[in-house]
Amino acid sequence: MTKRVLILATNGFEQSELMGPRDALSEAGFEVLVASPEEGEIKGWKHTDWGESVKVDLALDDVRAATFDGLVLPGGQINPDVLRINDTAVELVRAFVDAGKPVAAICHAPWLLIEAGVVEGRTVTGWPSIRTDLANAGAKVVDREVAVDGNLITSRKPDDIPAFAEAMIAALKVPAEAA
Repeated sequence: MTKRVLILATNGFEQSELMGPRDALSEAGFEVLVASPEEGEIKGWKHTDWGESVKVDLALDDVRAATFDGLVLPGGQINPDVLRINDTAVELVRAFVDAGKPVAAICHAPWLLIEAGVVEGRTVTGWPSIRTDLANAGAKVVDREVAVDGNLITSRKPDDIPAFAEAMIAALKVPAEAA
């Protein structure tokens, strides 16, 4: 059975940080769906202006962590800042982490991990401007392209997408009984 991966995003996601992992996961044979509090399409942010849109497959309110094998949280400043004040989004992130499923957050997306209360004592990375937030939440913060601590996978920036996607793919390929 094909493993399913959810990408949680809203308007203002960093375009490369959604599309790069989405494409890599799809090419690796996973079913990848986008969920959002928004309907229809959501618009990405590319460098200094609005970018391309992506189709929303599922309404956030209809998503259950039990129906997916992993979660990807793209960054950008806007996307995770909007989602971290959405209780449903925060609860969904916590549900994935608590279930031991791989959760991959890049750039500013670890803000959602902080809000979900799941970084204390964990080794993580993120965009330089959120590293103090991560440390204040009790995380051990490192500066490397990808940090894997159990089921948490974090990266710093778009340049890290290949390593980020590779780590997520590797985590998803672990048999369920070994995870």
